[in-house]
Amino acid sequence: MKRINVLLVLLISVFLLTACKNEAGNDDQTDEDRIWADIEKKGVLVVGTSGTLYPASYYPEDSDELTGYDIEVIRKVAEELGLDIKFEEMGFDSMLAALDTGRVDVIQAGPREESREKFSFSNPFKYSYSTMIVRSDDLSGIKTLEDLAGKKAGGAATTVYSEIAEKFGAEVITYANPTNDVYLRDVHNGRTDVIINDYYLQKLSLDFFTEFNIQLHPDLQFHPTTNNVVMSKEAPVLMQKVNDALDKLREDGVLAEISGEFFGGEDVSKKPEIDIIEIEGIE
Repeated sequence: MKRINVLLVLLISVFLLTACKNEAGNDDQTDEDRIWADIEKKGVLVVGTSGTLYPASYYPEDSDELTGYDIEVIRKVAEELGLDIKFEEMGFDSMLAALDTGRVDVIQAGPREESREKFSFSNPFKYSYSTMIVRSDDLSGIKTLEDLAGKKAGGAATTVYSEIAEKFGAEVITYANPTNDVYLRDVHNGRTDVIINDYYLQKLSLDFFTEFNIQLHPDLQFHPTTNNVVMSKEAPVLMQKVNDALDKLREDGVLAEISGEFFGGEDVSKKPEIDIIEIEGIE
């Protein structure tokens, strides 16, 4: 009888300890689950974004409300997840650091080898490729990618576009977080020779600055790219939920609808059907 009582006490103790741990969320919840649990508890998804790049993330003239393709897509994702959304504006160079320190929950960017080691990337919500803006009168002396040697390329310091420029021997002239007109004017006035960037973004930028002596290069389409939702590798629950939301938005035609609004009727949520030059050594 005494032995049975001791056993009963031990069982009760184990039950109480387990209950305490479950209540505190320590044993049943993995580290990976905690990231989603913390976001869900706050009810807010914090997103790092530039706020200066039309048509991805920008403020329309005479408006203090942030919008753009990236912005409206992530708003819809947050809505699917039952979350409010908060945007933290910063330069591209600061985004991965902000994600790494937990200042933001997600950013939107394309995958690269070094960032894949620390972060996870959702299914793409945008497909594109790279092109270049050059001066109209002489194409800035560029006929092939090899002609970038010795040219000055405007861009941010840590983007794949700057990496492409440097691979072919161009000098990258870096900017902090400027608006598009600053980049474009510098090509026009000769401070720089070329801007390598996303095709869709550059095409739309040119539509707004017709006074500049610049154009898209007619012959060079290279380096296929995607834009994805980026988050910590320790957040597979959040990743699955984001991917499920993106799949639903694609199937329901929402991504195509948002794309048409910001990209002149074009659907950037589909892969482009053209031949695109792959650049060896560039992710």
